[in-house]
Amino acid sequence: MITVAKAKHIILENTQDFGIEEIPFLQAIGRILKEDIVADRDFPPFNRVAMDGIAINHRFFEHGIRDFKIEGIQAAGNPQQTLVNAANCYEVMTGAVLPNNTDTVIRYEDVDVNTLVATITIDEIKEGQNIHRKGSDKSKGTILIKKNTIISAAEIGVLATVGKTTVKVAKQPKVMIVSTGDELVDVNENPLNHQIRKSNVYTLVSLLNNLKIPAETAHITDEKSILKEKIESYLKQYDVLLFSGAVSKGKFDFLPEVLDELGVQKLFHRVSQRPGKPFWFGVTDNCNVFAFPGNPVSTFVNCMVYFYPWYLTSAGLHSEEKTAILAENINFKPNLSCFMQVNLTSKNGQVYATPIQGNGSGDLASLVEADGFIELPKTEEIEFKKGSVFPILTYRSF
Repeated sequence: MITVAKAKHIILENTQDFGIEEIPFLQAIGRILKEDIVADRDFPPFNRVAMDGIAINHRFFEHGIRDFKIEGIQAAGNPQQTLVNAANCYEVMTGAVLPNNTDTVIRYEDVDVNTLVATITIDEIKEGQNIHRKGSDKSKGTILIKKNTIISAAEIGVLATVGKTTVKVAKQPKVMIVSTGDELVDVNENPLNHQIRKSNVYTLVSLLNNLKIPAETAHITDEKSILKEKIESYLKQYDVLLFSGAVSKGKFDFLPEVLDELGVQKLFHRVSQRPGKPFWFGVTDNCNVFAFPGNPVSTFVNCMVYFYPWYLTSAGLHSEEKTAILAENINFKPNLSCFMQVNLTSKNGQVYATPIQGNGSGDLASLVEADGFIELPKTEEIEFKKGSVFPILTYRSF
């Protein structure tokens, strides 16, 4: 049995490069950018009017002029106009190009306007006010979005403004999620007294969907020959296999034996942790196999602890560790690492974790009451003190 740290290290030594694909930019939300996005022009590309109002030459205001004859209107989207008489003004709209021979914009709220003349009604204006200067945000050629950024709505707007109709992103792995066990029935079935509906497979589908990874699903009964036949085919077709169940020491837990017979190199089996101790991980030349224990909390936490960083590292990202402060003392007796369910709250810029007392790794419903897990290290100590800081994994906003 190996430590959590050792298991993480082994998994991150076995990442895969799935390559790059180019997709329409509107489909890129949540994907990992694989090219630098560069400004194709200055931002903004012209001196941009920032307020509806009038544009003047400031020196005339300094000389006491308050009434300015209106020469015309500069609308947004129209070519740049030129103020012919520097003592006059132009009406200007937000987003318009600043007319030539003007250098200051006064908002309509500070001006009385009739058909021919605009009268400034305030005593102080600042030269250059209400103008968004050309190139003041970013200059042409500047990197606007760096490679290996996770694309959000903010990045979509930038992609649009630089004309990137398609964008290069990390290609997603081809994933098969496999559940095992004769006790499982489909979601739309009424289970008998000795049966339960499938849930882990859909939890894993949803956890992968958070990473924008599509996944196929399959269910295999607890019969060794069928397991072997199906898995042999999946190993050839997929980049990643995620299993839930059949990895412990039960008489029908055939998965480790089957994987060994199919030539999958076992890198470890059993991790010194709770929940999820029987976790199995191995590789072939083209496929990584994550075999999680079948209890729902074990499957959930193992996917977050091990698969998430494996995928992000494969795609070129390095996730930053989050931490939280224990809000109360915790007693945990076995000398194992513990991923304990917690509620998370934020106060004065710090995150606090309060333990949730579930009913073990089979208590699926307890996940609904928590926001994430806090990772308590393997230690001889049985009490973790209030105020101590430990890593956290979150699956809910708080």
